[in-house]
Amino acid sequence: MFQLSCPGKQCVQNDVLSGLTVALALVPEAVAFAFVAGVEPIVGLYGAFMMGLITALIGGRPGMISGATGAMAVVMVSLVAQYGVQYLFATIILTGVIQVLAGVFRLGKFIRLVPHPVMLGFVNGLAIVIFLAQLKQFQVADADGALDWLTGTPLAIMLGLIALTMAIIYVLPKLTSAIPASLAAIITVTLIAIGLDLDARTVQDVLRDMTGDPAATIGGGLPSFSIPMVPLTWETLEIIFPYAVILAGVGLIESLLTLSLIDEITETRGRGNKECVGQGVANAVNGFFGGMGGCAMIGQSMININSGGKGRLSGISAALFLLTFILVAPGLIEMIPVAALVGVMFVVVIGTFEWASLRLWGKVPMADLFVTVLVAGITVVADLAIAVIVGVIVSALVFAWEHAKQMGAKAFIDEHGTKVYELHGPLFFGSTQAFQDLFDPKNDPDDVVVDFYDSRVADHSGLEAIDTLAERYERAGKTLHLKHLSPECRTLLDRAGNLVEVNLLEDPRYHVADDRLA
Repeated sequence: MFQLSCPGKQCVQNDVLSGLTVALALVPEAVAFAFVAGVEPIVGLYGAFMMGLITALIGGRPGMISGATGAMAVVMVSLVAQYGVQYLFATIILTGVIQVLAGVFRLGKFIRLVPHPVMLGFVNGLAIVIFLAQLKQFQVADADGALDWLTGTPLAIMLGLIALTMAIIYVLPKLTSAIPASLAAIITVTLIAIGLDLDARTVQDVLRDMTGDPAATIGGGLPSFSIPMVPLTWETLEIIFPYAVILAGVGLIESLLTLSLIDEITETRGRGNKECVGQGVANAVNGFFGGMGGCAMIGQSMININSGGKGRLSGISAALFLLTFILVAPGLIEMIPVAALVGVMFVVVIGTFEWASLRLWGKVPMADLFVTVLVAGITVVADLAIAVIVGVIVSALVFAWEHAKQMGAKAFIDEHGTKVYELHGPLFFGSTQAFQDLFDPKNDPDDVVVDFYDSRVADHSGLEAIDTLAERYERAGKTLHLKHLSPECRTLLDRAGNLVEVNLLEDPRYHVADDRLA
């Protein structure tokens, strides 16, 4: 059921005021992430507006804020640099389609398969990538168009304004929470740069360098509908599809993780699959209306929740206030020094990086530390989606290896001269060799019992291992008995099925992962 806000005037007031606070904080980050992606600031602002509005209306988590994000911007930058912004818009449309399909096919639940070490590597790698993306702001184009590093007085001014921005963001919340610290820092640094007539690069300067137009501006009217100007060919699809898959994965991972975090804080339950659809529709609309797309924003969502905004009205208000800023006050945004935006992003980097992970050495298994470092490294050199996928695969293999070592058996001869193997541990693809090594058909007595009471057969490889064991004892002329197997195991066993001793009271009931069950 759609619920705009909780009942009562106070809830409406909280949502609207929280939305205003979020909108003020969205402006600098949307512009900064647009620079990261290599697009004009207005593209980032439009993206933040449309993502925020649509996900607030149809997303799966009231109170969650979406907009242009660094996680997706760092993926976009190579596409924009190589093919241009029109290919970005086409890619964002395809990204939205993929995300909608993920929601329709109910894939949102698989976020629970992401292990904690992968999450640590994910956020640490994201922080490093955002930091590295800021370094290009320390470069300026010379007369020939080549980039040179800042030196001397310009560098000193840049570093001084960055330090001031970061100091204000850290100190102000200790004094008052009436205004977002990042917004207060940007306003203060901008006024100082103007008042002292400092030779500091502004958003207008960067915009001029990006477009080559001295009169370039971020101002504009309402976003207008336009089909991306790209060839409708198979070659175009080959270009945009890999980027779209990566952007869809990155966007859904970050959005669903943010949703889980807000669920935990508010002690409510969001709808992951509905959020996938909401994110997808928002990105598809972005592609048709000239926005850079995006996903859920952890920082802005936390600002919203902490400011009292918990209903959909808070996200709607934030988007509408942001649009108002674009239409009414673009000149004010162009006056912002780039150093202020870099300072904001450095604070985001410090807040995003999980510093506690540095203290885990010697306290957690080395395999978990390896996964964390691996995911962070791949995030930096490749992209976030590939890093998470690789991390999950490696974590799964480590899990399988550790559980494969648990396969064992207690062997003894009972009073009837029968050798009994009491198994323990799971029987699956990783433990089949250890299972086979437990038995000695050549030297065992004529009567052998294998008891699966403390073991479980997990997959088809386990079933094949049991059938192979039956063949070994058959060739040795020995009689094999299998006890405490589930009904599914008895059904799926080919050669060893007739060796199973059925005990309806004691035999376990569990499912086996096997295609023949379908």
